[in-house]
Amino acid sequence: MSGRRIKGSLLSGGKQSVVQGFCNRTGRPIEGSILVAPRLEADLYDAIVSARAVVCSSGGRTGHMQSICRGRGIPVLRIDHADLSRLDGEVTLHLESESILLGNRPGAELPPARGEGAVLDELGSLCAVIADLQDIEAVNACGPDAKRVESFFIREEFLCLAAGLRPLDALQGGPAQAEAYGHALADRLCAFADALLPDQRIVLRLLDLRSDHAAHVTTAPVATEPNPEMGLHGARWLLGSSAYRDALHAALGSLRERLGAAADRVHLSVPFLTDEHEYTQLRDHLQLPAGVPVAAFIETPAAVHATPAICAAGASELFVGTKDLVQFYLAADRNNHLVAESYQTRHPAVLAGVRGVVDAARAAGTPVRVFALRADLAHYLRQLPTPDGYMMCTAELQQLFAVV
Repeated sequence: MSGRRIKGSLLSGGKQSVVQGFCNRTGRPIEGSILVAPRLEADLYDAIVSARAVVCSSGGRTGHMQSICRGRGIPVLRIDHADLSRLDGEVTLHLESESILLGNRPGAELPPARGEGAVLDELGSLCAVIADLQDIEAVNACGPDAKRVESFFIREEFLCLAAGLRPLDALQGGPAQAEAYGHALADRLCAFADALLPDQRIVLRLLDLRSDHAAHVTTAPVATEPNPEMGLHGARWLLGSSAYRDALHAALGSLRERLGAAADRVHLSVPFLTDEHEYTQLRDHLQLPAGVPVAAFIETPAAVHATPAICAAGASELFVGTKDLVQFYLAADRNNHLVAESYQTRHPAVLAGVRGVVDAARAAGTPVRVFALRADLAHYLRQLPTPDGYMMCTAELQQLFAVV
């Protein structure tokens, strides 16, 4: 670190190699600013998506908020916590050198990227991981290549962040509020459906709020857990909530009433799943009609092991969540920069697990899609059997369309 330059680590890139702006420490949205915060939490969502770039002092490349930034093409640079206090006024982020220059300096455009050897035709039917409606519109504005995107995948909690919904407040507020929450979900999903091209669909990953994230988007009390990542969330939490079941029924009923047959373009996916028993129990608990497709998200080693049984239990398709799978296989928290070197998306153990999922799904005739960072695509194409498709963040998918 020089007197005017602060070195850091780039967690997510952007469309420019140099980004200039005024520091925003308020936590409130200021369009075009450089958001400065120790941690990226859900309560900063509005400030994050309005920023030109983000500077933080903790977290990893694949944290939830970092993933939103990657999807939007918002650069994220992590620096030492002691250096955050030095950021004031106008600063310039140099992404190629992973550093920040204090004070005013001219910016520069990023030169066109070059192909990494990944060919679109090898990627199968693409799934765009989105955070809001504008991501669908951005992908479908990419010209002929947009037709390669067969589906858009959204986490329910991201939908809530963008729409200003507080799911736990609604679900704890009684039947009327739970039903209202379901109708609010349907409102958003109808808008998504209207933006689809023919043969495209929406996959909604059911609510998966960890206790530490939930505390930032609710006024209701949330239990403190010593290890939220491995705590009461995902399928475990859904199994204990009858209010969520009622809200989901309200959402599906509203979609059917408003979209008719087009409601079949909205599919569901079970998050943070352990095995086929959990999948079956949750499907029974939610009391979903037989014709509603329910996919399984494979992001734990136990689910990898249970893949054949999950397929046999009726999963409509599989989504391999490599971000969580890496951290559980390698015992390396993806949000902890102190173990960033241990968090390896190409680790042989991780790839062996993904390979097993793809092989088992293909043997069962169950469609399977694998999430990949753009930087890993060429490696995955060399090392993995061919899945039915890959999942990618919106901005990285747009970049791939532009250079391949």
